Amino acid sequence: MELMLGRDLSSQKNVYLQALSSRAILVCGKRGSGKSYTLGVLIEELVALGGSQVIPIMVDPMGIYHTMVRPNERESSQLFHWGLTAMGFEVRLLIPGVPEELYDQDILDALQSRGVRYAPLRLNPSDLSPDGWCELFNANINQPPGIALFRAVQNLGEAQDFFTVQDIMRSVERDIRAQDVTKEALLNRLDAARAWHLFSEEAYQSMDVIFQPGVVNIVDLSRLESGARGRRSLVLSVIGRNLFRARSDARLREEFGLSGALPRVWLTIDEAHQFVPSSGTSLAKDQLIRWAKEGRQPGLSLVVATQQPSAIDREILSQCDIIL
Repeated sequence: MELMLGRDLSSQKNVYLQALSSRAILVCGKRGSGKSYTLGVLIEELVALGGSQVIPIMVDPMGIYHTMVRPNERESSQLFHWGLTAMGFEVRLLIPGVPEELYDQDILDALQSRGVRYAPLRLNPSDLSPDGWCELFNANINQPPGIALFRAVQNLGEAQDFFTVQDIMRSVERDIRAQDVTKEALLNRLDAARAWHLFSEEAYQSMDVIFQPGVVNIVDLSRLESGARGRRSLVLSVIGRNLFRARSDARLREEFGLSGALPRVWLTIDEAHQFVPSSGTSLAKDQLIRWAKEGRQPGLSLVVATQQPSAIDREILSQCDIIL
């Protein structure tokens, strides 16, 4: 599968990206240089050529990529010069939380009138590790709140495949080794996490239900706060962890010729320095570094875009085999 990226001005030949294997790609440039446009071209090519064999995912911190549902009529003459036709693509907008609380209803109606399918994105609380829950609340695992939270999540994970935030709260309440003041502090934080409406309180949702091949899957983070422990990083951390695990399982099924395997995944991230900063950490950083280092075998590709390459962690940059 070859993705057309553009044209070499000196030779007037089209430039293609070989996408049969997994890639790690850095897209960089100053403001207005076309980084977001380039990401959009990559996603369009993946949808057009990948079909049911690829799941393209766009992590959108700015809320701009839903426009891919409409053909680029404004540049139709330039596209004609290239031998291309303006096209719209099927867009599935995944909004973490409750869409009606994050957007005015007239905005949601306008999205639907343009053909954008939007849906709430819910995370499985059981997909966040005990360490992940402690990091989310900045709870030191060597201090009483961190110890109690780690123990509650660990015990639930050993007992059942899926659990809710409410289950974690009950586990904390039943902990006879934790002091009342520790329990109260944790219950307040967990209750606040429930109010985010990010976590599923019903059945477990697998990755092949959340993300679909052949469409533009957009994770809309534009309405969530950023920061090392912000909800943007939380969402991307859980998604990254789940997809890595799901594709690792799928690769084994593919080797044995078994059906039902999750297709290969291309994860593209705009403003990537928010999630893999060169200094400090974030909830998503370790997962994305793992994608860059180990994603080749499971069939995971990673595309990161930024205005400041120096603001992205070196471990990510060192793994990028293509720089645009």
